[in-house]
Amino acid sequence: MACTSCSTSDGGAPKGCKNNGTCGTDSCNKLTVFDWLSNMSLPNGETPFDCVEVRFKNGRKEFYRNTEKLTLSIGDIIATEASPGHDIGIVTLTGELVKIQMKKKGVNHTSTEILKIYRKASQKDIDIWSNARDKEEPMKVKARELAIAHKLEMKISDIEFQGDGSKATFYYTAEDRIDFRLLIKDFAKEFSTRIEMKQVGFRQEASRLGGIGSCGRELCCSTWLTDFRSVNTSAARYQQLSLNPQKLAGQCGKLKCCLNYELDTYMDALQGFPSFETKLVTEKGDAICQKQDIFKGLMWFAYTNNFANWHILKIEQVNEIIAENKQKKKVSSLEDFALEITQTPEKDFNNAMGQESLTRFDQPKKKKKPNKKRRPSGEQVVAGANRPASEPRPASNKIIPNNRNEPKA
Repeated sequence: MACTSCSTSDGGAPKGCKNNGTCGTDSCNKLTVFDWLSNMSLPNGETPFDCVEVRFKNGRKEFYRNTEKLTLSIGDIIATEASPGHDIGIVTLTGELVKIQMKKKGVNHTSTEILKIYRKASQKDIDIWSNARDKEEPMKVKARELAIAHKLEMKISDIEFQGDGSKATFYYTAEDRIDFRLLIKDFAKEFSTRIEMKQVGFRQEASRLGGIGSCGRELCCSTWLTDFRSVNTSAARYQQLSLNPQKLAGQCGKLKCCLNYELDTYMDALQGFPSFETKLVTEKGDAICQKQDIFKGLMWFAYTNNFANWHILKIEQVNEIIAENKQKKKVSSLEDFALEITQTPEKDFNNAMGQESLTRFDQPKKKKKPNKKRRPSGEQVVAGANRPASEPRPASNKIIPNNRNEPKA
């Protein structure tokens, strides 16, 4: 059973999403490995590798030995050895790729300490496992309340029940060492089960819980990233990123792992650049670097007595000036080497398909002209009063009454 919304068929095989990476309710696609050897048969006389990879809640994976020679495939629910009792997990990888994964994680496949697989899970095992999983969320709320009551500076991030329901593992994060002996007593009294406390780092917590990053995709540590390399602010400096903690930090509160993805490319490109602290000596004064464009091979320099005016130079020109300075010679000025970059005009939107303008709502509405003031009743208008003096008056200059109800003379 891949998640709580998937039903099971005969033999415990999952239905619904079938654990093929399309389920979004319980991390069916966390840290999955593509089995590119699944359609290839073994050579004659070769036996399948006797270890399998099993996934538990929130991407926790372990390796188990198939001592009973069971026919297992990806997605099968099995009962595995645990201390005490047994645990329930889902097979995520079989065959020769398991050996590669064990080597990658530093697990010796010949070791006798590898736990074994008991059997394929029955419907009774799955029901007990499902009932235990339903208790985890309300138990987590109560556990946090008890931790706050003891005034412990710790955060209980997740609870995982063992498959047979005999033990509950509490995952927590804390800055310092925590004395939770009294807390465990309250947990055992409140939940009536065996308690195990396990401290995890902030990155491991984000990996277990998952989420959506600022890029709009699922967290790398939750989907495919298995090792957590150290990330420092120098990676952001080499890539010329602004040292803004709100933008450089991930959901775990630490620096984003993706800062290391393109760092090697930037380091290779910077090998041909002069040092950023290079000082150019000219007759007009000393100039220091203000900015670099790694992929265009440009550097911006400004005189120490005029930081507002920047001059753009190519790497070759900078190296030429440095070579002159090493011979204790001064160049005349940076203006002799500076480039003049003309800004290309931006292309306007071409309304080829007859769409309406995208800025039609941005233009202010035209103000309505105010209506002419009405003259109060009884006011008389003299015809030709506004006529220029040079223009002759009409023959008759009658006074027109404004009140139409007035009787005629």
